[in-house]
Amino acid sequence: MFSRTAHKTQSRIDSLVGAGTKVEGNVVFTGGLRVDGEIRGNVTAIGDQSSTLVISEHARIEGEITVSHLVVNGTVIGQLHSSGFLELQTKARVTGDVEYNSIEMHLGAVVQGRLIHQGAAAKSVELKLATTN
Repeated sequence: MFSRTAHKTQSRIDSLVGAGTKVEGNVVFTGGLRVDGEIRGNVTAIGDQSSTLVISEHARIEGEITVSHLVVNGTVIGQLHSSGFLELQTKARVTGDVEYNSIEMHLGAVVQGRLIHQGAAAKSVELKLATTN
C-alpha cells in the first residue's frame, strides 16, 4: 500500500546543474534533472513522458516549478506543481504554495505556504441527524 514502486518515475538523470553553477532564466527539460547549484527562473518539464526533478540539499531555486515527480531537499522560493509524486526530504525549505497529487513529507521539512491536493475529487458524505421517537 505504501510502496515506492507504485510511483512511476523517471529513474535516470539526464541533466545536471552542478554545485557552484548559477542559472538566470527559465529552464525547460525532459527526462531527469538534478540541481546542485542555483536557478533564478521557472523550471518546467515538457513532454508526455514521466519527468523527475531532484533539488539537492545545497541547491536553491527561485521560481515556479512544474514537473511530474519532484524530490526537494534544498530551498525553493516559488510555487511547486507536481502532477505525480512529491517528496519533501528533511532539509527541504519551501516558500510558496505546493500543488501535488501524492506527497511524502519527512520530519524536518518546512513549507511556508498552502498544501493543495490535486488528485481526484473526494466524495462528500451527507450526515443526517438521528431522530428520536
